[in-house]
Amino acid sequence: MEIQWYPGHMAKTRRMIAEQLKNVDAVCEILDARIPRASRNPDVDGLTAGKPRLVVLNRADQADREATKAWTAHFKEKGWAVLETDAKSGAGTGAFSASVRTLLADKLRAYAEKGQTGRVVRVMVLGIPNVGKSTFINKIAGRKTAKAEDRPGVTRSKQWVPIDKGLELLDTPGILWPKLDDQDTALHLAFTGAVKDEILDTETLGCHLMAYLSEHYPEALKTGYKLQALPEREENDVAFGWRLLEAAGRRRGFLVSGGEVDTERMAKILLDEFRSGKLGRFTLEGP
Repeated sequence: MEIQWYPGHMAKTRRMIAEQLKNVDAVCEILDARIPRASRNPDVDGLTAGKPRLVVLNRADQADREATKAWTAHFKEKGWAVLETDAKSGAGTGAFSASVRTLLADKLRAYAEKGQTGRVVRVMVLGIPNVGKSTFINKIAGRKTAKAEDRPGVTRSKQWVPIDKGLELLDTPGILWPKLDDQDTALHLAFTGAVKDEILDTETLGCHLMAYLSEHYPEALKTGYKLQALPEREENDVAFGWRLLEAAGRRRGFLVSGGEVDTERMAKILLDEFRSGKLGRFTLEGP
């Protein structure tokens, strides 16, 4: 499966990021803690090479705690600062300013030695659409500045957002890939709602998610859908996810005429409960 999308404004965003890098002291990259690999634009490393980096693992409240620890260690090994947050509730966002100043301690010391103590620190904030970037910025700015919406790609133009006397953020539009040729990445983005649901049929998505959860988080599935046991899975069993969807739908009473299970309705419910954190805390990738 290859998903192609590269609207004109994405190319423009790349150019804008490249042009603005000279105006910022550091780059803050916001990732979805449930899918830190899939929610990282692979172009960002090349685009921002040489700039101090702060990685924000957002939606950490919905991610598997142990996996988040492993990802934090992984990014710190690269020499990057890491912050775990839940931008919606504001958890962890209060540490942003201090994290930036710790990351830039040497630079700030050099400024102070030159007598530039009041110099404003500028940070560029990057993230793919729908990782919670606008919500994060609004939370640390303490007001509504960035336009936060639950649909991909709302921030279109760059804007400077003052955080405190000595710190300003450059909010940038979400930057996607030229193409998505890795099926796992495409699925993980679709599971979390980072790409529009229309890209893949809901039922197919539900089947894939059921199969993944049964392998990695079987207890959460059993509890969430009151399943005593999960169906047996044979090798190369392509219908396994569908059978799970059917079993869960039956338990929920989603039946249509003839006693058939409304698997599409079940798939929608599964995605909603997964995305809202109602089913539990999941991470779909390890470092």
